Amino acid sequence: MKKVLITLIFLLTIPYRQLEAQQLYFPPATGAAWDTLSPARLGWCPSRIDSLYDYLQKTKTRAFILLYQGKIVLEKYLNGHTSDSLWYWASAGKTLTAFLTGMAQQNGNVQLSEKVSAYLGNGWTSAPLAKENLITVRHLLTMTSGLNDNPQLPCDDLSKFKACLQYLTDAGTRWGYHTGAYYKLHDVLQAISGQGITPYTRAQVGNRIGMGGFWVNGVYISDARSMARFGLLNLARGRWGTDTLLKDTTFFRQMTTTSQSLNQSYGYLWWLNGQASYMVPGVQFVFRQPLVPNGPADMLAALGLNDQKIYVVPSREMVVIRMGNSAYDQSAALSKYDDTLWQKINALPAGPGCTYTFTGSDVFSNGLLWRHTVPPPPALPAGQQVIIEGNCILNQRFELLPQSILRLSEGSNLTVSSFQPPSP
Repeated sequence: MKKVLITLIFLLTIPYRQLEAQQLYFPPATGAAWDTLSPARLGWCPSRIDSLYDYLQKTKTRAFILLYQGKIVLEKYLNGHTSDSLWYWASAGKTLTAFLTGMAQQNGNVQLSEKVSAYLGNGWTSAPLAKENLITVRHLLTMTSGLNDNPQLPCDDLSKFKACLQYLTDAGTRWGYHTGAYYKLHDVLQAISGQGITPYTRAQVGNRIGMGGFWVNGVYISDARSMARFGLLNLARGRWGTDTLLKDTTFFRQMTTTSQSLNQSYGYLWWLNGQASYMVPGVQFVFRQPLVPNGPADMLAALGLNDQKIYVVPSREMVVIRMGNSAYDQSAALSKYDDTLWQKINALPAGPGCTYTFTGSDVFSNGLLWRHTVPPPPALPAGQQVIIEGNCILNQRFELLPQSILRLSEGSNLTVSSFQPPSP
């Protein structure tokens, strides 16, 4: 006989615990082990996780990872992608170059204030020598080289050949997103190290944090977890466990704060949220609002073509990465996807409209049978509902508050077991 719970039962005396601040977790640099954290610990709503995943599917996402305090809370692969699949970072990889440049400076191999010609020799651009010598390493990090980011065909903004690196204005006087000029940072790092950019990256960063990957024509390629490792490295301000890769705290601060007065939302190849204005690639126009209005104000963002994303949020101790095809129209960096995705992430905490679903046959307290391993709170608030799909035995105290709902799907059963309430 099917027994349906339709009235208030008992109130579980164990309340939800708030997650306390703690040291960041770092997965081992070797092997595939990586600790996870249930969304239930953060009070997230399982039906809203489903909504997020539906959005990721519809917007051609291939990989999505969300870390909290270094642990994996959400990890989803879609559209034929797997945890082992490789994908390109596009311009999100510029932030890896910035980090490598900071390490090169702390090792005494590079000076940001030094002219690029000191490392590459004269004539690396087609600009007059006096103008070329105005361009420093810092100008390449801040997209203020003064070289033309919209050169005439057959050149384009990606072209790194001398003939395409053309003088437009003096270095430091104009912000222009110029990937061709940025590529010269790789030439600088290779010149000072005597290594190719891939082995240099592995020796300086990859091997120390367990980040796989390689560079192809200036673009970094890796699996999703490697991208997440790099995000975590920056959440920890250049530290991986007891190994501090970037000891130069001044560089890290400069890298992750406004680096020049022209584009307030740009550091050293990192995009910065929460500023009063921003500029975007390809146009000389200043937008008078934050970069991602729905995103946390302190968010750092690595943004790449076709919506490759690394978000680092110190205030939330969170890292989010996304790999995939372009969600909407093709964009070199910022797109409308950023704001909509953060709207979905911000909606994850449980609230009115949240649904908890039990699927299978076992006791109510078996968290593994709840959607996304997220059981309902012991007292279900108004506007939220529980759905039972299968045969569930209620073996703990649970309360339906007014205007909360319990539903049984067709053919499902909910049996109330007898149990002894805990002593007060």
